[in-house]
This record gives sequence, structure tokens and C-alpha cells, in this order.
Amino acid sequence: MELIDTVSIDSLSKRDLLLIIKSLEYANKDTNIQDFIDLRNSIVKELCFLTNTSEETFLNYLETNS
Repeated sequence: MELIDTVSIDSLSKRDLLLIIKSLEYANKDTNIQDFIDLRNSIVKELCFLTNTSEETFLNYLETNS
């Protein structure tokens, strides 16, 4: 198996992205493991940077268009 250096999200739907983000939030609340919310925040921050939007705008877009 080849090592993965980067991960591409171009094949993920908006619904899938929202599901990943919400799942990480839920996992953090359910387990109190900080790594889940850190990963969620890192993903959202990077996606907001790539789309040049605020977190609120980006998440609203995912929620209304999924």
C-alpha cells in the first residue's frame, strides 16, 4: 500500500463534509476527547481559507445546500 501524503476532498459532497464536521462535534461532546474538536476546527479553518469565507457562512452554506 502506498503512503498517503495529502488527502483530496474534491470528490466529497457538501452533505459528506457536513456529516464529517457534525460527527466530530458529536464525538467530542460524547467522549470529551479534545482531538475530535481540534480536528473539526482544523478542517473547517482550512476549508474557510480555501473558500475565502467565514466559518459561519461556510457552515450555513453546507447546512442549507446539503
